[in-house]
Amino acid sequence: MCNTVKVSPRKLDPEIRTALVDIAARLLAEHGAQALSTRKIAAEAGTSTMAVYTYFGSMSGLVRAMVHEGFARLERQFARVRQTDDPVADMLVLGHAYRHNAKANSHLYAVMFGGQSLAGFSLTEEDRQYGRYTLLTVVGCVTRCIEAGRFRTGDPLLIAHQMWIATHGLVNLELGGYLIDPVDADRCYDTLLSSLIVGVGDDTKASAASMRASRRRRRREVEAEPESVAHRS
Repeated sequence: MCNTVKVSPRKLDPEIRTALVDIAARLLAEHGAQALSTRKIAAEAGTSTMAVYTYFGSMSGLVRAMVHEGFARLERQFARVRQTDDPVADMLVLGHAYRHNAKANSHLYAVMFGGQSLAGFSLTEEDRQYGRYTLLTVVGCVTRCIEAGRFRTGDPLLIAHQMWIATHGLVNLELGGYLIDPVDADRCYDTLLSSLIVGVGDDTKASAASMRASRRRRRREVEAEPESVAHRS
């Protein structure tokens, strides 16, 4: 739960804005749309209901901010993945970065792809572009894999979509608790990503070597908390 912070809604504070977004998304994830009220959100933030309107204009604006913040955090997670001389390992780390971000921000993840049904909110093309923009990181990595001769020549955008669709589906199953015991989630991700990589042309032995390299990198580039980012929840 976010720490209670007293603030005048007239003072625009990015930390308070982020806290309101996180609180609203958590209430939504835990209790459903009926919990999404200015009174409940303001009470948990330790401020007045006017703060919601000061920062977001409306409840619909708050839902839009949840979508944007969710994709912004995903983009920051992707930015932590280094570009190396093994672009396939980079791709594998990106796949786990997507998963890690979804688990760390599950309250926002639930809104990023379905917020159109909340508070009269409807996604615009500009809103969707926030999500599409994050895919460009994957497209760039696919392009490097093709140029390195690891992937067969093809459409980088199409391959990136295939990666996104498959990873997104497995993330949803994991977050929803639908993986059947004793299936291990980590093993599922490694198997899925390996299959995707080989499926677009990588050599099996080379793919296995890149997988080993990616495992060594995940703790530092994906799982470790960035020192510059305060933990707010």
